[in-house]
Amino acid sequence: MYNALPIAVLGFLLGVRHAVDPDHVVAVSTIATRTASFRRAAGVGALWGVGHTLTILTVGGAIILLRLTISPRVGLAMELSVALMLILLGFQNLASARNANPPAPSAARPFVVGMVHGMAGSAAVVLLVLSTVRDPFWALLYLMLFGLGTVLGMIIVTATISLPASLAMARVKNARRWLTLASGVASVILGVLLASDLTDRGSGLFSIAPVWTPR
Repeated sequence: MYNALPIAVLGFLLGVRHAVDPDHVVAVSTIATRTASFRRAAGVGALWGVGHTLTILTVGGAIILLRLTISPRVGLAMELSVALMLILLGFQNLASARNANPPAPSAARPFVVGMVHGMAGSAAVVLLVLSTVRDPFWALLYLMLFGLGTVLGMIIVTATISLPASLAMARVKNARRWLTLASGVASVILGVLLASDLTDRGSGLFSIAPVWTPR
C-alpha cells in the first residue's frame, strides 16, 4: 500500500513546476500579453491548465489502464504539434500587432492550446509515474494532482506576466502592440527551433529510425 501523502505532494509540486517550462510560458504569454486585466489573465492561465489537465488525464489514463505504448514516431509527432502551435500563435500575434486595438482572444484559445501541450507531455508524465508507481489507482491519483498543480502554476505564471504588462499598457503608449509583437516573435522563434530539433534528419520524426526522449 502506498502512502498517499508523498504521492499527493510530489504530483502537485511537479505539476506547479511543469507550468514554467519554456514552451508553456511562451505559449501562454502570447495570450496573456493581449489583455490588460489581471483577473482575465489569471483566467487564461486557469483555462490553459484545465485543457492541459484534461488531455493528461485522458491520454495518460488510457496509457495506464490499457497499457498502451507510445512509439518514438508518435511521441515526436505529438511534440511537433506543440512546435507548430507555437508558430501559429506567434504569427497570430504578429498579425494582431498591426491593429492598434486588437480584440481580446476568445476563452477557447487557451483551453485548446493547453490541450495540445497536454497531449505532447502526457507520455512523459506517465512514464515518470510508472517508473515508481505500479498501482493504477495511485498512478491516476498522481496524474490528477499533477494536473491541479499545473492549473495553479499556470494561474501564477499568467498573473505574473500580466502584472507588468498591464502597468505598461496603462502608462506607455502602444505598449500592448509592442508586447504582442514581442511575444509573437518569441513564440515563432521557439516553435521553429523545436520543430527543427524534432525533425532532425538523423533521428527526427521523418528519419528511418526516429529517437524520442520524453520530456
